[in-house]
Amino acid sequence: MNTLKVGDKVPEFSAKDQDGNTIKLSDYKGKKLAVFFYPRANTPTCTVEACNLRDYYAELQDNGYEILGVSEDSEKKQTNFRNKFNFPYPLLADTDHEVIETFGVWGPKKFMGRVFDGIHRITFVLDEDGIITKVIDKVKAKNHAAQILE
Repeated sequence: MNTLKVGDKVPEFSAKDQDGNTIKLSDYKGKKLAVFFYPRANTPTCTVEACNLRDYYAELQDNGYEILGVSEDSEKKQTNFRNKFNFPYPLLADTDHEVIETFGVWGPKKFMGRVFDGIHRITFVLDEDGIITKVIDKVKAKNHAAQILE
């Protein structure tokens, strides 16, 4: 895995969100952005993480942050996930892995003794110019907004 690091400028990317809208990195120029990658919509830990960001969304916005969730789920799965939990931020349906590969979050994982390739749960915090200021690779799903804000 060749994961982006603090100080790296994130290359331009685009992907469809849950509603089929094209979202680009340049849409967030001049804003701080937290991009969180999660393995699968509607799974227990991913739901806890996304709901924590939803619950603290106003506070994150008060601190100048926009939020963008990314997984390889389809637009339909992302729509169902968003509607079920009322997420106020876009969820990218990165089925072709453009954003996943750009950030370098796809690679070998271990679960219950099995090794397989998948998305690593990592969050990147970007400044107003698209430079990474923080990489959170030990995400605490129940306190994720606090990790972004600290």
